[in-house]
Amino acid sequence: MKKKDAVAFILSELERLYPNPPVPLDHKDAYTLLIAVLLSAQCTDARVNTVTPKLFALADNPFEMVKLSAAQIEAIIRPCGLAPAKSKHIHRLSELLIELHGGAVPASLEELEALPGVGHKTAGVVMIQAFGVPAFPVDTHIHRMMYRWGLSTGKSVEQTERDAKRLFPESTWIKLHLQIIFYAREYSPARGALPERDFVTMKISGKIKSLAR
Repeated sequence: MKKKDAVAFILSELERLYPNPPVPLDHKDAYTLLIAVLLSAQCTDARVNTVTPKLFALADNPFEMVKLSAAQIEAIIRPCGLAPAKSKHIHRLSELLIELHGGAVPASLEELEALPGVGHKTAGVVMIQAFGVPAFPVDTHIHRMMYRWGLSTGKSVEQTERDAKRLFPESTWIKLHLQIIFYAREYSPARGALPERDFVTMKISGKIKSLAR
């Protein structure tokens, strides 16, 4: 299947499967989303969602967060892993949001990436889900599917992002980012995958001719 046909098929099938994909991380605004995404590094969304209610009950904005010590934050977020570093990042970025942005989360990729603990992917997720600005943050699921679909080489997430942005229309990025993640988790996980369940990959590769609906 040619790449343009594969792209059209992917868009069609993912829209059929996930017409309104929910945001996996529970949050109420840009700040709580930023913290939740930061915590999700090397941690499942489900676990983050069990930890953030406890944290946000004490501090759901930077002004309250800076009143906590890094040690207090660490004790709460420990189940998410990498707690010593994450707690320091959360405390310091909250200070910087107050000092530089009046307590607001900036709607700028560059300004977000300048915050401690906020990498390119985290900043991209916040831009999409908090501000509705098209971006294509690549996590392990998207990186895996782009490679399995033959749309990227898999050599780096940076290359995968460039390929995704080149192949998929910008108007689809916000929803497609989540749709690919949900598909990867349900039909094509990294471990224990059953090739016959990954019908999009099977179709694109030509291993099946038609789909049973």
